[in-house]
Formats: sequence, C-alpha cells, structure tokens
Amino acid sequence: MSAAEIGLALSVFVACAVEAVEALTIVLAVGTTRSWSSALSGVAAAALALAVIVAALGPALTSLPIDLLRVAIGGLLLIFGLQWLRKAVMRAAGLKPMHDELAIFSRETEAARAAGGRRSSFDAYAFTISFKGVLLEGLEVAFIVLTFGANQHHVALAAAAAGAAVLVVSVAGAAARAPLARVPENTMKLAVGVMLSSFGMFWGAEGAGASWPGGEAALLAIIPGTLATALALAWTVRRVASTSGRGRDGQTPAEAGGRATVGA
Repeated sequence: MSAAEIGLALSVFVACAVEAVEALTIVLAVGTTRSWSSALSGVAAAALALAVIVAALGPALTSLPIDLLRVAIGGLLLIFGLQWLRKAVMRAAGLKPMHDELAIFSRETEAARAAGGRRSSFDAYAFTISFKGVLLEGLEVAFIVLTFGANQHHVALAAAAAGAAVLVVSVAGAAARAPLARVPENTMKLAVGVMLSSFGMFWGAEGAGASWPGGEAALLAIIPGTLATALALAWTVRRVASTSGRGRDGQTPAEAGGRATVGA
C-alpha cells in the first residue's frame, strides 16, 4: 500500500469516526429516554436514504475528468478542512468551548424528556431526531468517501475505511450505552482539519497542472507543515487574546465574569 493510500484510509477513518460519534450521541440520547425501536427505525430509514443518494451521485462524480475532479475536490476539501482548522484553532486558543459529547448527550436527553410522553408504540419524536442526526452526519461521511475515493480511484478503500470507523464507534457505543465522552474528539477534529486541508492543497494544485516535488511523497511534508502552522496559530491567538484581554487586575473578561457570577 502506497503512502497516498495509507493517508487516504487514515483520513477517511478519522473523519468518519468523528461524524459517527456525533450521530451515535443523538441516537443514544433518544433511544435511552424515549424508544429504542423508534430510534433504530430512524437510523434504518436514514441509512436507506443515504444509499439512494450515494447511488445517484456516486457515478456522476466518478465520471468527471480527473484534472477537473481534482480541482473541484481539492477546493471543496480545502474549504471544509480550513473550517475544521479554524474551529480547532479557536478551541485550542480558548476562544471557543471544547466539543463536549457528554454535554450534548445531556442536552439531547433533556430535550427528549421535555417533548412529552408517547401515545403509541411508535415514537415519532425518537424516529425523527434519529433520522435527522444520522442523515446529516451520514451525508458528511458519504461526501468524504466519494471525494477522497473518486480522486484517488479508490472508492472501495475509502468506503472500507468509513465502514470500519462506523463499526468501531457503533460497537463501542453499544457496549458503553453512553456517549463516547472519552474519545479525544477535539484532537480528532484538529487531525481531520489538517488532513482535509493538506489533501485539498495537494489535489487542487495537481488538478491545476502543478507538479509537487517527489509526487505523493510531498504529502509527508505538507501534512506536518499544515499541523505546525495550525498549532502556531493557536499559540499566537491564545497569547494575543490573553495579553489584550486582561484588565488592570490581571484578569481576563471571562475570568472576571466567572468570578462575579460565583460571587453573586
């Protein structure tokens, strides 16, 4: 297996694992508090809808000319990757709260309980929430699989990596019957942002006619370079925010507000 194939499989696995964790948290919340049968029915319906969408869009995507495909996919991956990186940098800099699956689980659970009791064996609320969560996260998984796989002509490898990620997360969630709060999701999101951005730059430049030194081996420099840049930005933003945000007493506004709230 080449370096590009390993990078493809790893990128797809990590990205899809993140999406699977988010979808599983929603399903566990409504299944535990409402109805497992209705929640799982929503999961099955969403899976069927995803299969139809992928069957319709997959052939059209893979039939495009390779250079056009690389430019289009490279641009899309760069856009998505930079969005993930921006959020990861803001989290690392302390300007955005860390993603907390336990808090999300609690919020979804409270919303499910507040929706009222069931009037029949079929729980429309559990079905709808599960369907929506799995469909939305599944669409992102499908996008990742199709774009990565089509560009490298390894849709099967990308699909296998995605399937492995979903299986691992599902088994772990079923065993724990709780949100995967211990999964270092914030670190995973940073890694996904780095990988998407790196592959986006690599494929986009290739599709535009550029030639990378060493070919696919250039990824071994692009990926660490992107990671180093993201970490440097996070450190710089945190330092600037910490310096400019402190008042005369040396406290940041967040710290001062937090202490005032406790005192009240």
